[in-house]
Amino acid sequence: MLEIKGLNVKLEEEDKQILKGVDLSVEAGTVHAIMGPNGSGKSTLSYVLSGRDGYVVTEGSATLEGHDLLDLEPEERAAIGLFLAFQYPVEIPGVGNMTFLRTAVNAQRKARGLEEMNATEFLKLIRQKAKELQIDADMLKRPVNVGFSGGEKKRNEILQMAMLEPKMCILDETDSGLDVDAMKLVADGVNALRGAGRGFLVITHYQRLLNHIQPDVVHIMSDGRIVKSGGPELALEVEENGYGDILSEVA
Repeated sequence: MLEIKGLNVKLEEEDKQILKGVDLSVEAGTVHAIMGPNGSGKSTLSYVLSGRDGYVVTEGSATLEGHDLLDLEPEERAAIGLFLAFQYPVEIPGVGNMTFLRTAVNAQRKARGLEEMNATEFLKLIRQKAKELQIDADMLKRPVNVGFSGGEKKRNEILQMAMLEPKMCILDETDSGLDVDAMKLVADGVNALRGAGRGFLVITHYQRLLNHIQPDVVHIMSDGRIVKSGGPELALEVEENGYGDILSEVA
C-alpha cells in the first residue's frame, strides 16, 4: 500500500540531511510501528509523506497504491487516502468542529467522485462515531481543539480519522502527553479502524502504546535510516534495554 524507496530528505533552509535512504513497505491490513531515539528522523518521515513545507526530497520515492505522493499537494494526498494525526494538534479558533469535519468529509467525497453528505446523514454518522470514541457531544460544538485537554485533542484526531476513513493512517507520537486512560481510548479508536483495506504507520517512543495497538512489524530508526525490523518483540527489547544494544549490533 505504502512503498518508500531510498528516500533522502534535507531541510530547505539549511544544508542538513535528515533522512538518508529510508526503505519501507506497509501492506494493506497491517500496522507498522517506527521507534527510535530523538533526532533519528521519525517525525520528518511523517511530515514529508504528508507534504509539509520546509523539506526537500533529494532522492528516492514514496507511493501510495501506485500514486506518487511526492508529486501531489497535501490536499491531493489526503484525497487519495493519506491521513496524519499530529503529535501536537493545532487549535483553529472560530471554526466549529462540526463545520470543519463536514467540510473535510465532503471535500474528500467530491474529490473521489462521490455525492456529498447532507446535514442529516452527516449528523447521524458523527454522533455514532463520537459515541464509539467516548467523545462528549459538547466537544463537537466547540471550535476545533480550542480549550481541549491533550487527551481530548488526540481523541478529536481519531474522530477525524474515523470520519474520513483514510487508506493509510500515520500517527506521529499520538501517545505523547497522554495519561493511561486517554491513551487506551485513542488506541481503541485506532483498533476499531484496523481492517484489510487500511494500513497504519505508528511513530512512537514508547512500548506502552504498542501494548494497546499491537503492531505486525516494528522498525528501529537511527540517523535517518531504518536500521532494524522485526516483530512486536523488538519493541519489548527496546523497552527493556534501550537502543544501545541494537545500534551497536547494526553499527
